Amino acid sequence: MSRRDALVLVADDDNSSSSAIEKMLAKDGHRCLRARNGQEALRLFWDERPDLIILDVMMPLLDGFQVCERIREHDRATPVLFLTAKGDIVDKRIGYGIGGDDYLVKPFSGEELRLRVGALLRRAQIAAEAAASAPQSELYHVGDLEVNVRTGNVRLAGKRVELTPKESRIMAVLASHPGEVYSKRDLIEEIWGEEYLDSSIAISVYIRRIRAKLEPDPSEPRYVQTVWHCGYRLADEEDEKRDSSGE
Repeated sequence: MSRRDALVLVADDDNSSSSAIEKMLAKDGHRCLRARNGQEALRLFWDERPDLIILDVMMPLLDGFQVCERIREHDRATPVLFLTAKGDIVDKRIGYGIGGDDYLVKPFSGEELRLRVGALLRRAQIAAEAAASAPQSELYHVGDLEVNVRTGNVRLAGKRVELTPKESRIMAVLASHPGEVYSKRDLIEEIWGEEYLDSSIAISVYIRRIRAKLEPDPSEPRYVQTVWHCGYRLADEEDEKRDSSGE
């Protein structure tokens, strides 16, 4: 799959909207599958395994959020772009929280759609190439925490911690350089891309959710630590030595 011949699943109950999107993306050589409701979108996704999914939030049978949630139970890699007529920040937080990668508010221009789709496909391709060339196991251990630096999968005391795709990416980035401080800007650029540096992405919200899932006491984080006025870091071996010695 190159960036100019992707298979894109477009799920929107508005036939004129999905038809327009198909024509916009055809300019970049992409092919489209069209679904008119959430159930049809799921069926097409599992049958055809597209490279990217465009989901209208408001659809019959299953809405876009429900479709995304079901896909993310088994697939964390395929990019998801939400479409909505709402500009509500609450809607966006729900979408990002369940594994959406980007958000586009109707009406939008063809150029904007093509730029967003291109950026998502580039990041997915880079991630896939990195995963293919990486060693099969790149595990970082600190205390009871285990992070797979390649996949972002996390285990705590041997049990899998269920993270969203973005939460997994944050953990993978932090675990790639334990002890190193990443600013909010660093994390946004690394995970979302530099085109999102001026966006309202709330890294602190993601960190809070991660801590709630893996910290024994989220108010006194042991693993995902805050460095005030700087950013966040993942605890390293020196932290563990200090903890075990009671320093």
